[in-house]
Amino acid sequence: MLHLLSIDPAAVDWARAQFALTAAYHWLFVPLTLGLAVIMAIAETIYYRTGDVFWRRTSQFWQRLFGINFAMGVATGIILEFEFGTNWSNYSWFVGDIFGAPLAIEGIVAFFMESTFVAVMYFGWEKVSKGFHLASTWLTGLGATISAWWILVANSWMQYPVGCEFNPDTMRNEMVSFWDVAFSPYAVDKFLHTVISTWIIGAVFVVAVSAWYLLKHREAERRIALESIKIAAAVGFVASVGAAITGDESAYKVAEVQPMKLAAMEALYNGGKDVSLTAIAWVNPFKQPDYTEEEEASLRVAVPYGLSILATRSLHGYVPGVNDILKGYTREDGTVEPSADEKMRRGRLAIQALADYRKAKAEGDEQAAEESKAVLADNFKYFGYGYIRDEAELVPYIPINFWAFRIMVGLGTLFILYFAYILFLWWRKGRKLAAIHSPEAGKSPQEGSPYPRWLLIAAIVLLPCAYLCSESGWLVAEFGRQPWTIQDMLPVGASISDIGSSAVATTFWIFLILFTTMLVVEINIMFKQIKKGV
Repeated sequence: MLHLLSIDPAAVDWARAQFALTAAYHWLFVPLTLGLAVIMAIAETIYYRTGDVFWRRTSQFWQRLFGINFAMGVATGIILEFEFGTNWSNYSWFVGDIFGAPLAIEGIVAFFMESTFVAVMYFGWEKVSKGFHLASTWLTGLGATISAWWILVANSWMQYPVGCEFNPDTMRNEMVSFWDVAFSPYAVDKFLHTVISTWIIGAVFVVAVSAWYLLKHREAERRIALESIKIAAAVGFVASVGAAITGDESAYKVAEVQPMKLAAMEALYNGGKDVSLTAIAWVNPFKQPDYTEEEEASLRVAVPYGLSILATRSLHGYVPGVNDILKGYTREDGTVEPSADEKMRRGRLAIQALADYRKAKAEGDEQAAEESKAVLADNFKYFGYGYIRDEAELVPYIPINFWAFRIMVGLGTLFILYFAYILFLWWRKGRKLAAIHSPEAGKSPQEGSPYPRWLLIAAIVLLPCAYLCSESGWLVAEFGRQPWTIQDMLPVGASISDIGSSAVATTFWIFLILFTTMLVVEINIMFKQIKKGV
């Protein structure tokens, strides 16, 4: 039973570190898979419509890079799902009826869909019609996107648990509405924001590779580079704007269901009305601030009313800070949120009521069982707080959330400007492209290219920045939820398997070596394929 767990703090730390390691490496591969899928499919669509063999070669080139990355992503993803059973078995047992459903659908439907059509995409060029092959290419990307949908549904449920009820007889949370789980507003926003952001990764990657060809004066790849930059910049600009819009909506949902995460993202210690949005401030990245004494971060530059608008859609909306959440506050709709101490007290009541209910059922005392069940129902909303011993545990590590959020937003804004500038240069100098593509033009890529040398170099430099932006978004999502595995329902300390810390530590280092080797191998194969060209 959950309330009888003897928890090894070191095992919790190592299990969290191992899962974070696996997730971080996995997310290096997934965004490029989803992003490249869109660009290679667009290139093949142009081939289908025009019959120009150049576009077939272009699509095949990006498909080869897609395939290398796809294989690595599958390997890390499988390990990630196994860790739920090995390291987080109490979590899996407690909510497996709910959490397992989207993962099962992802494996049965989406993964098999990807596997089927990816084979046709690679080996069916001369064996199926152009239309069927084009459909297979789009369906490969669609399968990967559907896979992402179900995984993000599972993650979103951890952030915002809906569509379930706790059964004290089975000691499990059971799904009562698949629709609520699969299509909660939180899940829809998270999916849109995450998948659109992966298109940015794909676009930045394609522009970077194309820029390298132009810098190296690779005549054979010049046209592919120029045309790919145009497609990628268009996809990247639309995706960057879309990520900003969906990110704003996601932040609004966070303010509604995870106010502590928003407070940590803003280093907002004491909230109120008419709250400004911090553009930049000095928050020590290596130290959790004393939020009980500090009113706001030093050297702060802020947008007036910005956070109130973001969180409440009102200039004068009330936004709680860390201290407000710990002490208790009243929401905009008049709902009173209890203090952390009150939630912890009621959580312990719920845990004790569960124990009393099971004892009464075992002894055949139905009246006592019903009384305990009523107490459990009244307090179950705060069940997870019963495992919290100190209110400080409820405050995420503010520096990581604060800086990761600003890295994500700052780089996201940069990418909007970056892609817009590329499209502007293409539009302004587009009349010269016919001459550039002509073999007898006698111009070097730099002489005829619409893009200055500094921009091509910047394209390569921005590639790791795109990954930094993407990983920062996940840091905010996961660190901001702490200490919860499931928001307000189950803390990480009660989710761990009954394993020793030494076992998890050993596999952590094994995975670190394995994943790093896989990453080095992928980068090496990618470089060789890019150098080989078309």
